[in-house]
Formats: sequence, structure tokens, C-alpha cells
Amino acid sequence: MDVFKKLKPFYWPFKSFFIWSVFSLIFVTAITLVYPIILKVTIDDVVMKERYNLIPYICSVFILLMIVKGFATYFHQYLGEYFGIKSVYVLRDELYKKLQRLPFRYYDNAKTGDIMSRLTADVEGFRFFLSMGFSELIRIVLLIVISLSVMFYFSVPLALVTMAAMPFLGIVVYKFDRKVHPAFRRIRKSFGKLNTRVQENISGMNTVKSLSREDFEVGRFLDRSSHYRDNYVNTSNIWAKYFPLMEFIGNVCVVALLAFGGYLVINGSLLLGELVAFFSLVWYILGPLMNLGFIINLFSQAKASGERLLEILEAHEDIQEKDGAVIQDRLKGHVTFENVTLTYSKDDDSALKEINFDAPPGKTIGLIGSTGSGKTSITQLITRFYEPEKGKVLIDHRPVDDYGLKTLRKNIGFVLQESFLFSTTIQENISYGNPDATLEDVKAAAKRAQAHEFIMDMPDGYNTLLGERGMGLSGGQKQRIAIARAILIDPAILVLDDATSAVDMETEFKIQKALKEVMEGRTTFIIAHRISSLKHADEILVLEDGEVVERGVHDELLVNGGPYQRIYDIQYQDKEAILNSTNML
Repeated sequence: MDVFKKLKPFYWPFKSFFIWSVFSLIFVTAITLVYPIILKVTIDDVVMKERYNLIPYICSVFILLMIVKGFATYFHQYLGEYFGIKSVYVLRDELYKKLQRLPFRYYDNAKTGDIMSRLTADVEGFRFFLSMGFSELIRIVLLIVISLSVMFYFSVPLALVTMAAMPFLGIVVYKFDRKVHPAFRRIRKSFGKLNTRVQENISGMNTVKSLSREDFEVGRFLDRSSHYRDNYVNTSNIWAKYFPLMEFIGNVCVVALLAFGGYLVINGSLLLGELVAFFSLVWYILGPLMNLGFIINLFSQAKASGERLLEILEAHEDIQEKDGAVIQDRLKGHVTFENVTLTYSKDDDSALKEINFDAPPGKTIGLIGSTGSGKTSITQLITRFYEPEKGKVLIDHRPVDDYGLKTLRKNIGFVLQESFLFSTTIQENISYGNPDATLEDVKAAAKRAQAHEFIMDMPDGYNTLLGERGMGLSGGQKQRIAIARAILIDPAILVLDDATSAVDMETEFKIQKALKEVMEGRTTFIIAHRISSLKHADEILVLEDGEVVERGVHDELLVNGGPYQRIYDIQYQDKEAILNSTNML
């Protein structure tokens, strides 16, 4: 029950709905247990004694009980469902909030499809048990306890004989639970992997089709699907083994009841109506006991789902605000790195090693180097997406962890290498970081990002709805919208992570011209593979294997004969070779 104890804060606040549901259930159960007694009275007092004048009264009582039971059943089911729905609403909301708080380090290893299955299938599995499982368990306990009480009232010897096999049934149910829970956990895991496979395939459909790998992807899907199928078959096998055994033990109880009960009726120790009532009551015990397998099934699914949900809820939040964190609207943007070292994982080499630099407000820092050299890692430390292993990252002479996260990140405009756009209008995409911005503000930002012209050529202009991930726009258009989004938040620090990589040379020139004005008075970090994108930077850091191997301005670095000059020679020699081959044609 540890899983349910840990998740108690999400469902216990709504306990009043559950209590009223159970209260209604008690009425339903009590009325259900009146049936055998009415049957006993009908046989022993009406039929055997020929007191047929009692029939109208018995019928009236029966109809009245049915009406009361109908209302009680309605309230029990409605309130039970409401209890489950309200609980998982809060639970799903908290899960989503937790996902927003979790650091990048968590998402480095997380699978999108698996997370989605946890927020859908696992939440629903837990809800189903809250809505039905708890109350069904109480119903089973009530039926068994009250039925046993009535049976012992009618005949203690017959009750003892009938219940003799019950301990064996309890042992079988216990063993069934031990087997079925791990099986359901495997099902949940395999479903998450299957979901991930589908999500990755759909997201990468362009790559799949362009490389004609449809058959390969079908094979990978079938592998995940067959694994999910095998886990379900294994669970069904457990059911198939244990359920007949539970049914057999139940039937043994019925045989013992009929044999010994018949003997007691013949001897006059038991009335015929009591035996018939006994027969009904024993099924009120055996039925719920065998149905206990179904409840254990629900419990095991809910427990497996709850464990997976707790993995998210209990995930460590590396990046947290300090008590009394600095909250202010505007930072100056003075960025300093003091002997900063960053390691993403214990088993990995350091992504950054002893990085030192100072970037006063208005200064532009260029970052260049091969893939994996640590360029993006520097900017991710400024925004506290990760924490440094050693050293300090300062903004305005304060460690970045002194600031509130919203204060910090509202003052940093990020344009990533792969621009992500939401499935909404262009205006809402640009104003995403500044939702209070007017349409005129949005247009001004778009003009400075060289995006206004192509936006106005679209069917609905700024109200044009974009497809998933900006479907319908070219790579350059998406990147210019992302640049406009960064401009609109008016950041003190601007980070351009290969921001012009998806545009042609002419558009790049226009964007850089516009950005030159935007960068005025802001600390700017330009990550680029093209030297043309950062040659006007106030300082250029050349990185290799997480270390700064060269620093200076463009003209200085060109005469040093170091890595920067080699990059320059490669890029411009390639251009000359292309121009020469074009002229020859």
C-alpha cells in the first residue's frame, strides 16, 4: 500500500465523495442481503405454511427495496466516479507541473512516448481503481461479513462445513496477487516503449520516407508490439491458471453445502427455506471471493501505474530556487564565468573544463568549434538549464542561482539551432514569451527579424494557423519567427545558437543587419559554424573538447595560425573552389 500512501495527497482531499459513495454502497449491499431472507420467509412462512395472504406485503416490501436500491446505486456509482475523476484531475495537473520543473538532465534520458503513456494510460489505470476498486473491495468485505453472520445465525455447523475450504481460496488469491502484479508492471513498461516507438516514427516520418526505411520501421514496431503482446499473453496465462482453481474451490464449498445441508433438512435440524437462503448466501461469499481476482487485477494495474507516476513525481529537481531568491524585472546582463567545469554524467568526460571569460553589458561573444566542443553548454549554464560541477557563473556579479528562475530566464532571449513552433497562430508563436504584447509589438519584432514580409504573404497574415512544429514553413521562415520571439521579450542577454543556419546567405545578411540593432546594449552570445556569423564579435572563443584553446577578435585570430585560422581557411577555400568550378561551367 506504499504507492497509495504516497499518492494520498491527490485523492484524500476528495474523501467526502468517497465516503458518501460508500454510505450509498452500504444501503445497496444491505438490500441485496435481504433477498435471501425474503426467499426464506416466502418458502418457510408462505409456501410451507400456506399463508398466501402475506404475498402482497412481501411484494410491496420487495418493490420498495428495489426503488431504494436504485437510488442508492445511482449515488454510489456517480459519487465513486466523481471521486476518481476529481482525484486524477489534480494528479495529472501536478504531473504536468512537475514535468515543467524537471531539469534538462531528466529529459536527456526520458522517452517522449513513455512520458505520454504515463500521463494517459497510467493515470487512467489509477483512476479506474479509485473509482471502482476501493468501493468494490468494501462491497466484497461487507457481503462476506454480513453473509457469514446470517449463515452462522441459521446454522453454525453448516456454516463451518461450508467455510472449510475458504482458507485454501485465500491462499490461491494471495499467490495470484504475487504473480499478477509484476506481470502488469511489465505490461505498463512495454506499452510505454510501444508508445515511444510510434511517437518517434511519426516525428521522423520525413527521414523514414526519404531513406525508404518503411519496412525497417514496421519491423521495429512489430518487435515492440510483439513484446507488448507477449506480456499480455503471459498475464492471461496467469489468469487462466488461477481462476479455474478458485472456481473449483468455490464449487467444493457448494457441494459441501448441498450434501450436509440436505442431511440437516432431512433430520429436521434446518428448514428448507433456510437451506435455500444458505445457498444464496454462500454465493454472496464465493462470488465476491472469486471476484477478488478481478479486484486484485485492478489493484495490481493501479499499483503498477502508481509506481510509474511516482517515478515522475519523485524525480529529483536539480535546479531549484533558493529561499529569498532575487526577483527583479531587468538585469544589466554582465556575464562572468570563473573556472567553470561541467559534467553531464558521471560516466562522461567533462563537457566544459575551467572556462573563464567576462562579458560586460553590450559585449558580443562569439563561440565557435567543432560539434561537441562545448559551445551550447556555455549558454545552457547561463540560463541554469544545468548546474556547473565546479566554478561560478555570474550575472551582474551575482551567482545565477541567486536569481529567481523566472527573473533569470525572462532576461535571456534564446534562439535555438532547431526552432520549435507551436500549433497555433504566428502571432501567438511570436508573443509566446511576452503574451501581453500587442499586434503592433509583434509586427515590429517580425520586421526586425526580416519575417514581416513573408508573414503578410500568408493567407491570414499573423492569424495564420501553423501545423505541428511549424509545418508549412521553410526552415529559414521558422528560424526568423523564433528570432522575432526572442526580440519581443526584450532580453538583457541574447543567445543565438546557430540562429541563421537554416537561411540563405542573402537572408542571413538581412537578419544580421537587423540583429546588429537589436544587439545594441545587450550581452550577446553567438554560436556559429560560419565565421561570417561572428567575425564582428567583440571576443571570439574557440573551443575544443570543452576547453577554450583560443580567444580574441577576428583579425587577431586570423594571424595566429591556430584552430580559428584553420576553420577560416577550410570555409573560404571551399567557397573559392565552388566559385572556380562554377566559372568553369
